[in-house]
Amino acid sequence: MFFLEFARACETLEKTSGRLDMIDIISKELPKLSDEELPVFVRFVMGRVFPDWSPKKLDIGPNLLYESVGYVVGLKKDKVIDRINRTGDVGKAVEELLSDKNHLSQQMLFFHEALDLVSVYNELISISEQGGKKIQAGSEKVQREKPQQEKLRGVRRLFSAASPLEGRYLSRIMLEELRIGVGEGSVREAVAKAFGVDSALVEHAQQALNDMGEVARLAKQGPDALQSVQVTPFHPVRMMLAQQGSIADMIEEHGEIAAEFKYDGSRFQFHKKGNWARLYSRRLEDVTAALPDVIQQLLSATEHDVILDGEVIAIKDGKPMPFQSVLRRFRRRHDIAEAQDAIAMVPNVFDIIWLDGETLIDLPFSERRKRLESVVTQYLAPQVRSDREEEITKTYEAALAAGHEGIMIKVPASPYTPGQRGKNWIKIKPEVDTLDLAVIGAEWGEGKRAHVFGSFLVACQDNGKLMPLSRVATGFSDEQLAEVFELLKESVISESGKEVTFEPSLVFEVGYAELQASSNYECGFALRFPRFIRIRDDKDIPDVETIENIRERYKRQANSAQAYQR
Repeated sequence: MFFLEFARACETLEKTSGRLDMIDIISKELPKLSDEELPVFVRFVMGRVFPDWSPKKLDIGPNLLYESVGYVVGLKKDKVIDRINRTGDVGKAVEELLSDKNHLSQQMLFFHEALDLVSVYNELISISEQGGKKIQAGSEKVQREKPQQEKLRGVRRLFSAASPLEGRYLSRIMLEELRIGVGEGSVREAVAKAFGVDSALVEHAQQALNDMGEVARLAKQGPDALQSVQVTPFHPVRMMLAQQGSIADMIEEHGEIAAEFKYDGSRFQFHKKGNWARLYSRRLEDVTAALPDVIQQLLSATEHDVILDGEVIAIKDGKPMPFQSVLRRFRRRHDIAEAQDAIAMVPNVFDIIWLDGETLIDLPFSERRKRLESVVTQYLAPQVRSDREEEITKTYEAALAAGHEGIMIKVPASPYTPGQRGKNWIKIKPEVDTLDLAVIGAEWGEGKRAHVFGSFLVACQDNGKLMPLSRVATGFSDEQLAEVFELLKESVISESGKEVTFEPSLVFEVGYAELQASSNYECGFALRFPRFIRIRDDKDIPDVETIENIRERYKRQANSAQAYQR
């Protein structure tokens, strides 16, 4: 497939509002593709280059992209930024700039080889393999610009060969923000429709593989290929998620439930096969090097080949430390031994999804817990099972007294559903209601904060599309605003007056008093008294709250208000 054909398909999808129509469009494209093209098309149409589990990263920020486009069209970077600011859309601005370019004659363009889907993908792989800017040489820091220059040259090559329409989607893919409204659910249904397989089979294979591109290739082979998919060590899967709820409702619906402490730490996924072990964060990043002490603790806890799910917390004087203390260890790349002495890290294991070659995600939680207890001798999260509300409440109070956030309630009959936030896991905590939301924009601060961003536009998601929900301006210390500025300054896509738009990369946990119906935001809701709680850099953009869950929260809130009035 030529990349131009892919771009035209994206253009059609971008103009299509109905989800069923989108599914139909994608499903008609998939059977035309070769086995090599199919995974690439599927990942690209979802705005991704690599599978979620892959350690490969493009690391093409807006500034590198602007510089590359400027070189190709014969403009300085600030002129490119001006065009993007006027357009408000990087992709459409690049399309306009490539339409205007006059540095190449039509004769020279005639001899350019057309881009095809796989060649673009291979070039992006090559770009991702170019390293960073600095290395250590003896006792001196030596600047090594060659890797970054190679990355720049790779981006230039692609834009030099791209038509204006190709440039629109090429730039968006590089920033991994395609903006055509195609979510994973739509692609799943399109794959099932294209190859005549059950969408439940596609979903199950995706949960195990964490790569919809590879799942599409297997779906083309037929249902047997999908059914044979297994979880694989060192190929991390997404972690099962929880939503809010109540003890009484869970007991009423399920009878006996399992209660565990809810830790204020960071999720991990521990993979062990033989003598080899790796640790992955909630964002599926390999954090083995940063947490060798946790690796050793878990290795000492089992002799089996396993994939374990758990949460690591920081402990000082027998009490858990705040979440940020854990994150500092997850982020650390140097002086690891010194950090181990300063902060004691303790893993708490609460689930097992693979054991000695067997995938366990379809087993009920009660059975997985039995397997877990039989093979892990230490660091097991304590659990209480009961159908009595007062007993679960005592566990909740004990968790708070021990310095933890609250409790998790789990349905004993439930399977492990990677990446899904459902009613099988419920979190109970006394804090103000919070939402994890993507930071998509900001306004510059005023007065002593004029050099940093002062307020932020945050968004929920709807089938992969980010929808503004609120502005957040309170809850920040000066130090936190400085930290956020450092994290976001390289992600600026455009500016207009005091308004700044970001390439989505950062997640805030935001507290609020209540949800309100509102026509001010596209999602139909707004937050009353929003307040910044903390940065959730253990979470990625696909982990932010969905509009479906926000609607459910709004209904529960309304029901609670009605009950109070009665």
